[in-house]
Amino acid sequence: MATDNYSSGRSESPESCEDNQEESGLNETITIRFIANSREVGSIIGRKGDNVKRIREESGSRLNISDSSSPERIVTISGSTTEILKAFSMICAKFEQEMDGSQPDGSLLPITIQLIIPNNHCGSLIGKGGSNIKDLREATGATIQVANDMLPHSNERMVTISGSTDTVMQCIQRLCAIAAETKALGSTVPYQPQKSFYGSDLYNSRTGVRDRQER
Repeated sequence: MATDNYSSGRSESPESCEDNQEESGLNETITIRFIANSREVGSIIGRKGDNVKRIREESGSRLNISDSSSPERIVTISGSTTEILKAFSMICAKFEQEMDGSQPDGSLLPITIQLIIPNNHCGSLIGKGGSNIKDLREATGATIQVANDMLPHSNERMVTISGSTDTVMQCIQRLCAIAAETKALGSTVPYQPQKSFYGSDLYNSRTGVRDRQER
């Protein structure tokens, strides 16, 4: 699964992130999951599935997307740290490419990734007195928010990361390191979006409230 802590202070490209991970020998298989809406899923899949096929082939990762019975989907990426970083770099580049508009200074709007993190990993991300997450924010310039509550019917929490592609990649790099280093404490109960059906109350992970589905 995924989680965060931070050690690097400089902005690094996805390629240099991969080199650092290879040098560290972090080649064991890990899994990172994130929540995506229908537009984001469309960007990842591409026309006739061409883009998701390319991501799988070029990264070497196993990338799966949950079924469409819910307004939000779970994207699961498994592989070595190098493979996961490559897949995320391609996904972030696609999100950035299809983003409308720019900021007042002409720079691109930030990318937002909503990661799903096992609750027992969050301590490593936050650190004593919030020191780790503070260091990560300051070093990368990313906006990082850790949900106070666990996602419904799970023992996972949502960690939202916003920033440029390079910024997000630095955070993903650190998440991969924590996922590889942290020993599981008990079993993880994974978050599964509730299925959409007439008249149901659906939990919206983006707002943290339930949305009433009407006729």
